[in-house]
Amino acid sequence: MSSKFIFLESVDLLSTIPQYHLVLGTFLLLWVAWLTVKRRYNNRQLPELSNDEVERKIANWQPEPLVKPIEKKYHHALKPKLVSTKVGKRITVNGKDCLNLGTHNYLGFVGSSEIEDTAIAAIEKYGVGSCGPRGFYGTVDVHLELEEKLAKFMELEEAIVYSYGFTTIASAIPAYCKRRDLVFVDEKINFSIQKGLDASRSNVKYFKHNDADNLKNLLTQQAEEENKNPKRAAKTRKFLIVEGIYMNTGEICPLPDLVKLCREYKLRIFIDESISFGVLGKHGRGVTEHFGVPRHEIDMIMGSLDWAVASIGGFCVGSSYIIEHQRLSGLGYCFSASLPPFLTSAATKSLQIMERNPEIFDTLKQKCLQFDARLKELTSFCLSGFAESPVKHLYLKEIPNHADEWELLNLISDKCIDNNIAVIVSAYLETETTPPRSSLRICVSVVLEDVEIKHACQVIEKCTEAVLSSVK
Repeated sequence: MSSKFIFLESVDLLSTIPQYHLVLGTFLLLWVAWLTVKRRYNNRQLPELSNDEVERKIANWQPEPLVKPIEKKYHHALKPKLVSTKVGKRITVNGKDCLNLGTHNYLGFVGSSEIEDTAIAAIEKYGVGSCGPRGFYGTVDVHLELEEKLAKFMELEEAIVYSYGFTTIASAIPAYCKRRDLVFVDEKINFSIQKGLDASRSNVKYFKHNDADNLKNLLTQQAEEENKNPKRAAKTRKFLIVEGIYMNTGEICPLPDLVKLCREYKLRIFIDESISFGVLGKHGRGVTEHFGVPRHEIDMIMGSLDWAVASIGGFCVGSSYIIEHQRLSGLGYCFSASLPPFLTSAATKSLQIMERNPEIFDTLKQKCLQFDARLKELTSFCLSGFAESPVKHLYLKEIPNHADEWELLNLISDKCIDNNIAVIVSAYLETETTPPRSSLRICVSVVLEDVEIKHACQVIEKCTEAVLSSVK
């Protein structure tokens, strides 16, 4: 049999084999060849180095730092102010007895003997900690009582309680917002919301601070894009996340305008009421009560128990359909030890006092308005914040060319402490959003007397003038 005949037979045989078999066989041959070459390359004999050469290479090797170098004077966490007494109307900072304008003790519940007695009784009955998540022997009867109390107080169906305020916000957001969802948020949102957005991996669009018109423009642009691809738009869920009163500016959100946009463009709205809860409204129910917006029009209200309630932890309230989802999807709820029973009992007692004494909210409002008027008289600062907000931000009007604003504010804060007034400088971490401008942050409390408010503003003005004159 001739070789030509054999070749023709082989060609005919190959033509009968399915084409994908040939492609697969070729790929396997190339893969085996690549593995053979790679193994020979890895097994090649490398030149041996002498001990001197090894030592020289080790000495010359410079590993990259795990974190960027930080100058101690520019990082607030590296030089904390030391508190050595119980926190209340007065506080000892760095050995100085001061009037406390730095603690978020809006309703004066910190140091309340009634709340302290409740907490002590809970420690005697339950001990200090719960030692387990809510789903694993961490649910105590006081947790259920607090959740029921919160839902009743906010006039909503159900509430869920977390063990830490920051975790509440950072866990609740990714429980609902997922990859490919679209979230519209204010550019001045607090850090816990930012971390919740990071965990959600959703697409985020920022609108200008408290600018409903800018938000409407973004929503209009989004609607135009969705009209080009209706199938994709039908699968994209849209959310709006704002704060009742913004921690970073003290401003109140324009809730009626935002709710109107949510209806028009079909957005789900979440509100962080960590500051506005227990502050705004005739009964302290927050920004919804302040504006008269029905709470059933808000998909979920989140908040912290750290501020007005003077305990620890956080909560979410809404319909049972919304809240129940978090009991299996809220990471901070499922995997963190539950709120210690004594702090839970303290929070419940705070709510009882709020219900029993609704006039306390009007008292706080008057203190905020009085402080707001006094702070506006300061010549070296401009004031930011809603007049009825207990959080005020003071920004320097003029900064010497060679001076650093954050360092100047810290010098003013230290000078105020030396003069027995405790104020703090706002501190922010580096994030994807633009960090807010540095400021002196003032926290208003119902326990402050009129004469103390006047004296505090005089001290701030005097200390600011002294610091600024020394750097010019």
